Amino acid sequence: MNTTVIPSPWIKIFKPISQPKLRLFCFHPSAAGASLFRVWEKYLPSNIEVCAIQLPGRETRIKEPLITKWDDLLPTLTQALSPLIEEYPFVFFGHSLGALISFEVVRKLRREKLPTPKYMFVSGRRAPQIPIDNLRHQASDEELISTLREYGGTPEAVLENQELMELFLPILRADFTLNEKYTYFSEAPLESPIVAFRGKNDLEVSLQYLSEWEKHTISNFALHEFPGGHMFFQQEPKTLIEEISKFLSLGSRE
Repeated sequence: MNTTVIPSPWIKIFKPISQPKLRLFCFHPSAAGASLFRVWEKYLPSNIEVCAIQLPGRETRIKEPLITKWDDLLPTLTQALSPLIEEYPFVFFGHSLGALISFEVVRKLRREKLPTPKYMFVSGRRAPQIPIDNLRHQASDEELISTLREYGGTPEAVLENQELMELFLPILRADFTLNEKYTYFSEAPLESPIVAFRGKNDLEVSLQYLSEWEKHTISNFALHEFPGGHMFFQQEPKTLIEEISKFLSLGSRE
């Protein structure tokens, strides 16, 4: 049975592949959703299947309650992933909050003696042992909108649309709560190689804080910077995807 046909609200596969050489699981940042990765397959080799994580309370899961507690997130998400990681090799990519979620998912997979990714690609997020020093989940709506402006990637017309913001800001606040109430517990480093990315103009994540991810692997570590800010890949993901493909030794799509 091809595992791509197993339905799960947690995982969106925009273009299922019958026998993929590799599965790329993508974990979205705060206030985003699986659709952020819809176009990624266009820039990847045709034998890589993109599997985008979809947290509750947004997009196709808009009617479901938002999650603000790690104990409510990790067991269910890991269970949803389990059927899809048994048959084919896989890697994880996570940006911002998604990087943190992917890290904790890998550690949970290891504790449960399940397969772990061939590579971990983490982007736009300080290493997990470094505490968050700006508690934005407690900010006013106006302050949250200012934060979105700083991040970039959200059109000004959207930021000024009150009805859209009434839908959008609770998602952002819930995701910030999840991110900022995270508690790091020390465990042995992972066996998966880690590659860390950031935008050169990202005010959220310094190069020093990003480099601290190296402490979480006993394998290879690499760090790459790209032009742009916190959401450096949103408008033009091709350069980032090509860099990921190089590490996988799979080339790029012609």
